[in-house]
Amino acid sequence: MIIKNQEDVTRAVLAEAARAPDARFREILSAGIRHLHAFAREARLTESEFHQLCGVIARLGQATTASHNEVVLAAGSLGLSSLVCLLNNGDGGQTETTANLMGPFWRMGAPETPSGGSIVRSPTPGDPVFVQAWVRDREGRPVEGAEVDVWHSSTEGFYENQDPAQGDMNLRGKFATDGDGRIAFRSIKPAGYPIPVTGPVGELIQAQGRHNMRPAHIHFMIHKPGFKTQFSQVYSSDDPNLETDVQFGVTQALVGRYVLHDGATEPAPDPSVRGKWYSMDHHFVIEPGEARLPRPPITGKAAGERPVPTVLARRP
Repeated sequence: MIIKNQEDVTRAVLAEAARAPDARFREILSAGIRHLHAFAREARLTESEFHQLCGVIARLGQATTASHNEVVLAAGSLGLSSLVCLLNNGDGGQTETTANLMGPFWRMGAPETPSGGSIVRSPTPGDPVFVQAWVRDREGRPVEGAEVDVWHSSTEGFYENQDPAQGDMNLRGKFATDGDGRIAFRSIKPAGYPIPVTGPVGELIQAQGRHNMRPAHIHFMIHKPGFKTQFSQVYSSDDPNLETDVQFGVTQALVGRYVLHDGATEPAPDPSVRGKWYSMDHHFVIEPGEARLPRPPITGKAAGERPVPTVLARRP
């Protein structure tokens, strides 16, 4: 098609997209073209703004490494990750779900750990927490033999892949549910942390006057043939940033209650623990579907100096 005006551009591109033989690819591509062109028209995008936007997209890829995924971080900071999750879980977005964001810090190969074992694999400050989790199907029946990956950040705000000072796979473990659909493990009580702001995502957040904090949480990934693989995050009910999570991930079904025990009248499950400790129990419901693991957003561990976290204030 010889282009006569700006409307012809969209018609021409859609006509070529219609040639794609794969029906689903054709549907997604055509929808993307329509919305992308409509965005340019609605925003009245200037040429300089267009080139600036292309530069941001290029920098997202350039900032992504084996130990950091800026693209996934951006998707979360725009609410896209949370939206896609809720559209595709809870009976197609119709009911509450315990599914949540995968996040940019899942690694494959977490060490298999016996029930009740510790995932603290190198010296890590923090209060002990003893976690129990139950996995059930939609009918409330326990799911036995599910693999459950667990991971979370240190109290200093780093996942082990970000922090050369932490041992490899620190605060990560893999468990198998028992006949009651249960796993149990020991760790340290997680703390909220700032997401990295040294790249394009940081510039986006600062331009909006937002803070860059995630509320404290523990990640779970539940995998068993016959069920859709579920990623979850259980957030701490006492965290001050539940309402303003920079990744828009907090749902009511995943606000967990961390119970404080004084240690004197309530001894910890592990007698070596002295003083205060926490417990946290949570229940997950997984749905029938394909047990498929996504491509890990990271594959390695950072080297060199420990990064210095930056905390942005939220503008009133």
